[in-house]
Amino acid sequence: MKEFIEFIAKKLVDHPDKVLVEESTPDENTIALILKVDKSDIGKVIGKKGNIVNAMRALLIALGGKEHHRVTLEIFAPEKKPEA
Repeated sequence: MKEFIEFIAKKLVDHPDKVLVEESTPDENTIALILKVDKSDIGKVIGKKGNIVNAMRALLIALGGKEHHRVTLEIFAPEKKPEA
């Protein structure tokens, strides 16, 4: 599933070399994925009104259900540096 989301994200962004997907398993039936992209590409993976990220989540739910896992996807958004 990690490779699947990485493949989709790399096709959507302008900086595919900066796409990173981290996977963790909080419990035996849950897989948590964190998608990290370049700051300028965050809007491309979220989409208008969250349509793209919600579509990716729907695909993960379908894949996870097949393997009896609950899958979550979050997008890591780096915080803006405070201006002095």
